[in-house]
Amino acid sequence: MIRVAAIIGKMDSGGKKNLVMEYYRHIDRNIVQFDFICDSDSQAIPDEEIESLGGRVYRIPPYKKIFANMREIKRICKENKYPVMHAWNSTMNLFPMKVAKSVGIPVRISESLSMAHEGDWKTILKKILRPMSKWYATHFMSCGDDCGRWQFGDKLFNAGKVDVFKTVINTEFNAYNSGLREKTRKEFGWKDKIVVGHIGRFTAQKNSVHLIEIFAAVARKEPKAVLCLIGDGELKEAMMAKIKELGIENRVDYLGRREDIQQFYNAMDCFLLPSLYEGLPVVGLEAESCGLPMFFSTEVTREANACELGHFIPLSASEDEWADEMLKAMRENIPIRRSHAKEVADAGFDSASEALRLQNYYLNAIKEASK
Repeated sequence: MIRVAAIIGKMDSGGKKNLVMEYYRHIDRNIVQFDFICDSDSQAIPDEEIESLGGRVYRIPPYKKIFANMREIKRICKENKYPVMHAWNSTMNLFPMKVAKSVGIPVRISESLSMAHEGDWKTILKKILRPMSKWYATHFMSCGDDCGRWQFGDKLFNAGKVDVFKTVINTEFNAYNSGLREKTRKEFGWKDKIVVGHIGRFTAQKNSVHLIEIFAAVARKEPKAVLCLIGDGELKEAMMAKIKELGIENRVDYLGRREDIQQFYNAMDCFLLPSLYEGLPVVGLEAESCGLPMFFSTEVTREANACELGHFIPLSASEDEWADEMLKAMRENIPIRRSHAKEVADAGFDSASEALRLQNYYLNAIKEASK
């Protein structure tokens, strides 16, 4: 059995955590095991599950204390003598890759999971680090074509040097369940409502405050519309202030940070994600698998449309334009709601098949490195 140093960074509820865990759950752990190296300020590390599956969790100083962070990664790597380091932090991969090379880890994988947008302050740092994120790595990986090209460049991508391992989900687990829909809607008082949903981090990247403005337009046009918000983040207070300003407090159900989200995909009638940028969002695939119409901004990669349920609207469109398209799609879809798990799996987003490919990728890379 080989152990992989999985550099996760901050592990909170959301796409990166779900992606890594889906791969981990489906690899043959008698052949490949993960050691999860996570920032100590992470809020959603599934320690119990990881340890039950034979993995280990190491908490290290967060990346904001980069020198302490690198020292601890170095200590852990020297102690365990990993043959593979797989870093999942996009342009921040420069730092663990440097450590990995210094301690002689032969297979060093830098993975891109996101892009950038000019409206986000983090873009400046990402652009500085982007060319350096290739340094020290022996292998390059991304969750989709757009992410791979953005971080590693067209030249490297076109030369076939960037391996795309798709954002994956358990499609069968996320299939539509009419009984679960009815149960959840009854429990939360949504039986006769039209439910717009959002699950994620409340950040500038997710355009969280504008999301509230879009829903307010939906609420003006549809008296039965309610918004279900699940998540947390630095913009939570700004979002709550906007809800109050727009007078829609009684139309919004904020459920906090939760892990039991499958039921909510079933209960919702559409999912709203007007992000400034994304990689390939896990929530989009999970929602589509459950037969839920997805409303993305056009800044989100078109690869996120795994079936016919993806809708892309420009950020320049008015809130009323967003609302009109959302309401039209919901009213058309509600009477014919069904599972789209097979379509999403057939499009290559099922965790079981991609996990086997990743497992073989590690083994082949180690074999090549030893020649």
